[in-house]
Amino acid sequence: MASSSSSSPSSRWLDVLITALAPAIWGSTYIVTTELLPPGRPFTAALLRALPAGLLLVLWARRWPVPGGWGRMALLAALNIGVFQALLFVAAYRLPGGLAAVVGAIGPLVVMGLAWAVDQRRPPGVALGAGVLAVAGMALLLLAPGTVWDAWGVAAALAGTVCMAMGTFLSRRWQSGLPVLAFTGWQLLLGGLMLAPVAWWADPPLPALTATQAGGYVYLCLAGALVAYVLWFRGIERLPTVAVASLGLLSPLTAVVLGWALLGQAMRGVSLLGMATVLGCVLAVQWAMAQRGAGR
Repeated sequence: MASSSSSSPSSRWLDVLITALAPAIWGSTYIVTTELLPPGRPFTAALLRALPAGLLLVLWARRWPVPGGWGRMALLAALNIGVFQALLFVAAYRLPGGLAAVVGAIGPLVVMGLAWAVDQRRPPGVALGAGVLAVAGMALLLLAPGTVWDAWGVAAALAGTVCMAMGTFLSRRWQSGLPVLAFTGWQLLLGGLMLAPVAWWADPPLPALTATQAGGYVYLCLAGALVAYVLWFRGIERLPTVAVASLGLLSPLTAVVLGWALLGQAMRGVSLLGMATVLGCVLAVQWAMAQRGAGR
């Protein structure tokens, strides 16, 4: 994946907005899973999301990883797609829409910690403080009285968050030399192949799908995988890693807004305060990283 950087503040903020579309799309995963898909098939959902999208992108790009790059590509595919998608759908089936976001909010902090430990790049104080405050904001947004926590769902959300954070960090650190479409396609394809035996073994067979259920799978594949991951890896290529990771907070935020708008889930004053806190933290991290001019 060729590296490039924005040449002006305006182009950098355009890159931020384009990259932000990816987690905004991913935020719809919860409501699509619970409202449109057949119940009890998390690994099948992950498989049908990743594998067809990866195959389409690989056929379109027609570029192969370098001979010595297959090991790294396989690890990235596992972290960003195979393991992460499996855990994401386990959490989506077990937790009400967006509840996993309280755990998912630690993602930017994990990325900052990796950058600090591996590259000895201490994150700007503003970015670190904003990351901590974002966790508090997500708690205000979602930890309402009477919330029921599913232990397996929370564990899946936590493990998935760590996997995605590591994948985001390593995707920028390991420059593959592939264009973004091929880089994305191979990860989706390999990740989907990893998911195939798990879905076959763990999930019951799919029933005859209704048009609504089929549409849900098509949306998750085309929008949630093909489009969103291309935009995400494009952002990793162009923006500091911590800046990209902080945009992931928009995913649970979108999930909460969709739950309020489409399912009538309550959003009280404290929830609105949490939403404003999270948005402010995302902007603070973007500003801090722009000021620093960090390459990673």
